[in-house]
Amino acid sequence: MAASEMGPIISIITITYNAAETLERTIASVEAQDYGGIEYIIVDGGSTDGTLHIVGRHGKRINRCISEPDEGLYYAMNKGLDMATGDYVWFLNSGDELNSPDTVSLVASLCGGSDVCYGDTVITAMDGHVIGGRRLTPPENLSRDSFKNGMLVCHQAFVARRTLCPRYDTRYHYSADFDWCLRILSKSRKVVNSHATLVRFLDGGVTKSHIAQGLHERFDIMRQHFGTASTVAHHIPIALKFLWFWVTRGRF
Repeated sequence: MAASEMGPIISIITITYNAAETLERTIASVEAQDYGGIEYIIVDGGSTDGTLHIVGRHGKRINRCISEPDEGLYYAMNKGLDMATGDYVWFLNSGDELNSPDTVSLVASLCGGSDVCYGDTVITAMDGHVIGGRRLTPPENLSRDSFKNGMLVCHQAFVARRTLCPRYDTRYHYSADFDWCLRILSKSRKVVNSHATLVRFLDGGVTKSHIAQGLHERFDIMRQHFGTASTVAHHIPIALKFLWFWVTRGRF
C-alpha cells in the first residue's frame, strides 16, 4: 500500500493497559473508516484483564501490536512512534472514537503538503452520549503561540507529519503531549484547520484525575517555551476561566 496510490498513510496509535472496558469502541471506530490508507498500531503495557483477547478478535485490522510492561504512558507512546511507518501520526486513546466513518478520509484529503492537521473534539460519557465540548476550542489558525492560552487543540485531534514528531519527554507524567505538540508546531510550516469534529473523547482518564499535577507540569513547559514573564501573564486569565468553567459545568 503506497501513499502515492491512495493518499498519505495515516498511522493511528492506541495505547492500552487493562483497557478491556473501553478498547472495543476505539477499534470499531477505526474499522468503520472508509479510508484504506490506515496503519493501526496498538501498544499494550502487559494487560491482564482481557484487553489482548479484544485485540485478537480484531487482528485482521490491526497492523502491529506489542504487549509488554513499560514505564508509563509516554514511554508507550514513544514505542508507538518507533513502530509507525506512515506519513502522519495520530494518537487515539482507548475509549476515544473517530467521529464518523469519513473522518480519516477528510484528514487525508487535507494532509497533502501540510505538517499538521487539526480539528475539534466532543466529550462523551461511557454510554456514548455526548456531554458537550471541551473548555478550550481550536483557533481558526493554530500556531505555537496559540498554546500560550492553553492546549487549545486536544491531543487526539492533532495529526502530525511523522518526520516532524519528536519523542515524548518522559520527565513529564501528565503533560508531555502539550510539550510534544509545541515542539512540532515550532517546526511546522503549514498547519491546516479541518473545521470538523475529529474525535469523540471519553470523559475521564489519567490527566483529568491528576489535574493539579498536570497543570503544574504545563506551567513548567510553557515557561521553558515562552519564558517566565509571558507564562505568568497568560496564566492569570487562564486560571480565572478554568475556575469559572469548573464551578459552572464541572468538567475539564
